[in-house]
Amino acid sequence: MADDDAGSTGYKILAMIASLLGALIARKLLTTTWKLASGKEPPENPAHPTVTWPEAVSWAVASGATVGLARLIAQKKVADSFHKAGSDTPERAAFTRR
Repeated sequence: MADDDAGSTGYKILAMIASLLGALIARKLLTTTWKLASGKEPPENPAHPTVTWPEAVSWAVASGATVGLARLIAQKKVADSFHKAGSDTPERAAFTRR
């Protein structure tokens, strides 16, 4: 049981770190892409009066989708690494025991 707890904790920590790093990298890449495509900085505060609706909506959709996808990829990579190492992720182990 103690090994399961340690594996579960290790998996959760690695998944969290990978998610955060993936989100940071995605946000930086998206910001750079936005600058190149539009010629200006992305809106820091979409509610600011100088930010147009199309800019605010575009930034919200692009950043949400990009960061969400990056987090998913990072978590999937961690889960795949655990599986290749011979360990199940905590969620998968719980599912297979039922």
